[in-house]
Amino acid sequence: MRILVIGSGGREHALVWKLSQSKLVDKIFCSPGNGGISEIAECIDIKGEDLEQLLDFAKRERIDLTVAGPEAPLVKGIVDLFEKEGLKIFGPNRKAARLEGSKVFAKELMARYGVPTADFKVFDDSTKAKEYIEENRAPCVVKADGLAGGKGVIVAETIDKARRAIESIMEEKIFGDSGKRVIIEDCLEGQEASIIVITDSKKIIPLASSQDHKRVFDGDLGANTGGMGAYSPAPVVTGELFREILDKIIYRIISGLAEEGIDYKGALYAGIMITKDGPKVLEFNVRFGDPENQAIIPRLESDLVEVMLAVTEKKLDRLIELGGLTWDRRACVCVVCASGGYPGDYEKEKEIFGLDEVKRIQDVVVFHAGTKIQGDKILTNGGRVLGVTGLGDTIKEAIKRTYQAIEKIHFEGMHYRRDIGRKAIAVNKRN
Repeated sequence: MRILVIGSGGREHALVWKLSQSKLVDKIFCSPGNGGISEIAECIDIKGEDLEQLLDFAKRERIDLTVAGPEAPLVKGIVDLFEKEGLKIFGPNRKAARLEGSKVFAKELMARYGVPTADFKVFDDSTKAKEYIEENRAPCVVKADGLAGGKGVIVAETIDKARRAIESIMEEKIFGDSGKRVIIEDCLEGQEASIIVITDSKKIIPLASSQDHKRVFDGDLGANTGGMGAYSPAPVVTGELFREILDKIIYRIISGLAEEGIDYKGALYAGIMITKDGPKVLEFNVRFGDPENQAIIPRLESDLVEVMLAVTEKKLDRLIELGGLTWDRRACVCVVCASGGYPGDYEKEKEIFGLDEVKRIQDVVVFHAGTKIQGDKILTNGGRVLGVTGLGDTIKEAIKRTYQAIEKIHFEGMHYRRDIGRKAIAVNKRN
């Protein structure tokens, strides 16, 4: 088989890494890819949002399966375009991708079908939004309606911060048209967890649980980012809680979409807050998580190509009959090494040292995100640069192995959190 993966981040490197292990695969292309991906796939210079060019490439190169990694091409309708031409592609169509493309659509859908989430109001006028905040006080959460690269959610502890968030999103348009509307919702308290399932619109197979770390600094302080690290499994998600999330959230949203005439195929990500009143949805994403994928995929023992083909052919029931997915029982921890200044302004093209030394460490893999190759050097090329990932018999062992690997890596301005995985240790102690 010839496979095309769209994207350039750590999530896509993890996907390419796993897909390349399948006996079904002859060749993998990645568009546009990154420095690490180029070691195991042929990178092509087509941006993920250039749908027509990607379609032309897939037809010319006789691609058997395309995997859309990031949300933007899915929201733009790449699945509709490819399927119209008879090409197999893993991911939801344009209508289903609105679940991530419009937070308003997602919240209103949840309200209609009884999916537990925070109470909310929608505004398309900044003055009325600010008046609502003055009346209802803080803390609250302000969300841009459209795609914002994982940075469109602002937790406002004070009225001033909430007001400033509305001005930035709606008046200064820091996220462009994505900020034409905002959602203001109650601030939920509890522990977060990421639940990702694979579905062909009829059946679902859940992936292992995980927990992301959104804030840039230790102790969950500082600005929100695309994610500074993750671990899997998340012990806060007990077996009983997992079943509750599937029943009250995952099945309800997929059946709700079906009621609206929308078949959902692909990966579905639910960001969950585990509150004293039970699990509630923070957000839905229409693809694999990042960096959650980098902590989940190394634990997956099943052939990911077979799983994706079953989804595109709506034959997931056959895979379930054969026993579903098999998993490595060990824990996995991914720590993101970011450029100094991220998620704000940062410099690129800093040489990365130590990667060859890390390759010799057993049960550690480094997933590249913002990197590029220049001659015989690997340089930084983004905010989140690397996802250093380690496996261990326990979460403590996985944490230790991952941070030992990070000690061997260096680039100018490198920043990473030093507390990824500590929440899992705390939960295990309580249990």
